[in-house]
Amino acid sequence: MIEETIQTKLHQQLSPTHLEVINESYMHNVPPGSESHFKVIVVSEQFEGLRLLPRHRLVNQALADELANHIHALAIHTYTPAEWSEQQRAPHSPMCLGGTR
Repeated sequence: MIEETIQTKLHQQLSPTHLEVINESYMHNVPPGSESHFKVIVVSEQFEGLRLLPRHRLVNQALADELANHIHALAIHTYTPAEWSEQQRAPHSPMCLGGTR
């Protein structure tokens, strides 16, 4: 499963104190059971002192193979432990418009 691979790789690469991998494929025009659209919420001390783009690069590097071959879309939400303790949630993802604007 792609979801399990994402969890494993992010744990190995970023040692998160909190990690959520959410399969959002059901929100898109894909066959039932698809694993093509994900949201990750990653809380890691490795993000200390980094701006948003370098944080996202770390996630993208960890998941390079999955992004190149399996994942169509990845929403990335990264936090330091201090940021997460203040917020405790990531933004909600919108439903796909599926070309029906």
